[in-house]
Amino acid sequence: MEMDWTQTLGAGPLLGIAAGAVALLLVLIIWLRVHAFLALVTVSVLTAFATGIPADQLIPVISSGFGTTLASVALLVGLGAMLGRLVEVSGGAKALTDMLIAKFGEDRAPLALGVASLIFGFPIFFDAGLVVMLPIIFAVARRLGGGVLKYALPAAGAFSVMHIYVPPHPGPVAASSLLGADVGLVVALGLLVAIPTWYLTSYLYGLWVGRRIELPVPDVLSGGPQVEDAENPPRARTVILLLLLPLVMIFFDTGLNTAGSAGWVDSEASWFSIARALGSTPIALLVTVFVASYVLGERRGRTRAWVEDLLNNALGPVCAIILITGAGGMFGGVLRTSGIGDALSDALSGIGLPVIVAGFVIATALRIAQGSATVALTAAAGLVQPVVGAGDYNAVQLAAIVLALAAGSVMASHVNDSGFWLVGRFLGMDVKTTLKTWTVMETTIGLLGFGLACAVYGIATLAG
Repeated sequence: MEMDWTQTLGAGPLLGIAAGAVALLLVLIIWLRVHAFLALVTVSVLTAFATGIPADQLIPVISSGFGTTLASVALLVGLGAMLGRLVEVSGGAKALTDMLIAKFGEDRAPLALGVASLIFGFPIFFDAGLVVMLPIIFAVARRLGGGVLKYALPAAGAFSVMHIYVPPHPGPVAASSLLGADVGLVVALGLLVAIPTWYLTSYLYGLWVGRRIELPVPDVLSGGPQVEDAENPPRARTVILLLLLPLVMIFFDTGLNTAGSAGWVDSEASWFSIARALGSTPIALLVTVFVASYVLGERRGRTRAWVEDLLNNALGPVCAIILITGAGGMFGGVLRTSGIGDALSDALSGIGLPVIVAGFVIATALRIAQGSATVALTAAAGLVQPVVGAGDYNAVQLAAIVLALAAGSVMASHVNDSGFWLVGRFLGMDVKTTLKTWTVMETTIGLLGFGLACAVYGIATLAG
């Protein structure tokens, strides 16, 4: 947010404050057992005062970080929870689970969930896609046993790699624009990086850690007792079509955006704006909830009162997740506003490394400092833009630099990242377990992705 205030502290004190804030947050939550929401709000306020944010601007700063995160998360999580409850109670999750197990076998169920998530993750943002898939993941985990992580981590990792490396997600699109990289080439090379990265760091790692940390399947999306044998359940094909509906609507929006940017259609026309709005993620999920309410509810002999009560019950369990995620965004917003990220990037920008390495290091530092992967990727791209602009890089090298920046932006997800809280709370993990599983997985996604991006860059350099 815009503020009439200038940070006077240097990089050293600011980085010390950031480290102290993270340490205090971990102490409050892990050792003192303070509720995560209260701990995040408290540490956000203390950090704001410690970094010199004026007292009269404290509330606007923390409200902005909280509200911005809720604006993107609350609608998606709320609508996704409603859709998930409808799919679960109607017997749709069980039907789809039975089909997956019949097609792929019990041993390959995590692979099937991961591949489905890669497909869903192409146009759908991380948080929305994960919430829509969770009822299916939970149903498979209940059916087959062995804990939730071996099924959830491959799927969550799939959404993460697609969100980080592959346009049309906002981070790689913004970085491509800033560095002048060809978006189509970034998509192709992004998939080349994302798929093997997912297989090694999310699928294989998910299986490995899932065997070592066996967590029960949470009831967070159920809104009530689990339904084992629903009356008149839908076919698996019906559930697949329902889950594809938001995918198609969002993909249509992506196609329109590409066509408008390329000049194939008139992007100033009123129909264009209306069509794009209908393809936005919240609207796509809203339409899907209404369709699912009819197809899985009234069409199957349920009353409207039954559907209303079901949807109402779906919202209660996710309220805590929404608030904690918003508070995580608040903490990250305070760190950004205080200038901690800027101080860190200024300190790193002149270290004399090759541009692809320097970009990765800067994006990693920004990610660790303020939490948001999209902000880290976009800011890092802006910082290396003058160096890239002054150099003679071919199209493949530019795309590889974008992917290296993306790799840095996913590193070390921790307590200032709203996604950390979203995944941890939905999967019923405490902070320590989330650090041992999700944070480790995200870091390996970044490291392997960076290695593959460097390989692409090296091949392009030798070929050029």
